[in-house]
Amino acid sequence: MLTKVPPTKKRPTYEIVELFPAQGDWAEEEYLKVAGETNHLVEFSDGKLEVLDIPSIWHQEILGRLFLALSLYLRLNPLGKVYFSALPVRLWAGKFREPDLIFISQAGLEKMPDDYLGLPDLVAEIISESNEEHDRVTKMSEYARAGIPEYWIVDPQAHTVEVYWLKGKRYTLNSQLKEGDTLVSFQLPGFELSLAELFAPQ
Repeated sequence: MLTKVPPTKKRPTYEIVELFPAQGDWAEEEYLKVAGETNHLVEFSDGKLEVLDIPSIWHQEILGRLFLALSLYLRLNPLGKVYFSALPVRLWAGKFREPDLIFISQAGLEKMPDDYLGLPDLVAEIISESNEEHDRVTKMSEYARAGIPEYWIVDPQAHTVEVYWLKGKRYTLNSQLKEGDTLVSFQLPGFELSLAELFAPQ
């Protein structure tokens, strides 16, 4: 159970840290409390908190462009809502991730809890050197297991987007896009975004 401690200059930092659960002993409600009060990106896996790296300016620029494009599309095609990190998504009991970009259909919104997002219809991760393996291996496996139908991996350095569709219990690569190509989605009929626009210089 989390306990609030009045701040004091003389109190050793380690004493405050010891008031928090040990890694592996965190409960979902404790994680959600931390995630809702911190400015850091924090995920939750099997009782452990995972603090993510602060994203780069270029990462956030790409995320903003994706979010704006999807927001404009959904304004004309009210199929659901788009969100961006950091918002917890519950994949299953004991597993929360904070995808960079999240689309949830109207049907999913009707079943969404108050303190975290329900299961998305599409997620996107913008990779960097520090998180590429995590996004390509760990999260891809988890998103597939959770049953998320579509997964985008965006590489802001290579200027590529990989679109994966869920087939059975695993993802298959539907398209590997580069500059000159156009991003489309089977979850969002009629949505189009040119990669030249997505990766245009800052």
